[in-house]
Amino acid sequence: MEDVYPYPVARIGLIGGGQLGRMMVKAAKRLGCTCVVLDPLQGSPAGQVAGHQIVGDYSDPAKLRELAESCDIVTFELEDIDTETLITLEEEGHRIYPRPQLLATIQDKYAQKQFLRDAGIPTSDFIDMPQADAAAFAAFGYPLVQKARRGGYDGRGVAVMTDETAFARRLPVPGYVERFVDAEKELAVMVARNVGGECRVYPTVEMRFHAGDNVLDFLVAPANIDSETARRAEALAMRTVEAMDGVGVFGVELFLAADGGLLVNEVAPRTHNSGHHTIEACVTDQFEQHLRAILGLPLGETRQLTPATMVNLLGEPGYEGRPVISGLAAVLAIPGVCVHIYGKAVTKPGRKMGHVTVIDDSIDSACEKATRVKTLIKILGDKKL
Repeated sequence: MEDVYPYPVARIGLIGGGQLGRMMVKAAKRLGCTCVVLDPLQGSPAGQVAGHQIVGDYSDPAKLRELAESCDIVTFELEDIDTETLITLEEEGHRIYPRPQLLATIQDKYAQKQFLRDAGIPTSDFIDMPQADAAAFAAFGYPLVQKARRGGYDGRGVAVMTDETAFARRLPVPGYVERFVDAEKELAVMVARNVGGECRVYPTVEMRFHAGDNVLDFLVAPANIDSETARRAEALAMRTVEAMDGVGVFGVELFLAADGGLLVNEVAPRTHNSGHHTIEACVTDQFEQHLRAILGLPLGETRQLTPATMVNLLGEPGYEGRPVISGLAAVLAIPGVCVHIYGKAVTKPGRKMGHVTVIDDSIDSACEKATRVKTLIKILGDKKL
């Protein structure tokens, strides 16, 4: 096939207009692609950059069809969307990646766990729990983790229970129960796989979570683990995405147990918070890589050029409304600091409003700077709660 592409190289339909979409649109423009964003919020973060947005719900069949018919290929930046309509559109010949049927499996976290187990991917023990039951919880054994089958995200839909007294905090939704893993570290590996089956992995990163709301708070890249553990994590993550026959970029979250064993926790069928550092720190960032993968282009080099850390910028407690950024100049004065503000019109406590990546010659120095960043920059609002 002749290596010639008329401009635009592709018209990409993007379901979801949040920060992941915003960063993907920027990457698409670099590659000579144009984007149409579907999001219910006029002027969404991604829509601001794309310049063309369909205003509508992610699961509106008519809006999804309008998006698919106006673009060459469809992808998504979030998981809570209507797969039934996407499956129908794919059957009609529209290109949608990752595949809608895979998205349907991953959306249902119990089905995802079943898939991992059946594919021989190591994961924690689990049982179905359509309705929380004290006796069934006790029979399974504490400590345990109850998870909602659908809709859980950024720490929501998860209840960690150390003993039977914690049953009062159970989730009142259909879910499942899994064995609590006393992890030495929580790791993540970003995996890219294109339509031809070419697969590449990024270096393993270490995730540290915010104690209050279980949102990724601090990321260390590369992870502070030995090279053999990193190699095993990357091989397991690649095997997981290959088992799924995935196309695109996937975030594979893993537990590193005290005995050195690795367990796959969850898989995100999209670009991921634990890959944001790739924009500054790697040869090819995760957003461009995702586009290369779904368009069938050669995958980019995943080599990390410099140690990096990443911190999320969350809406400060006690504030909401129009965002007010405090400490911006102070953090920009620190060498190696890269600030990303997502363009969300409204802040509220705990909402992801941006992130900061810090690059440096050593991971210790980068972490020290990131700690300073966290004390200096705050996302306030024009209304106090």
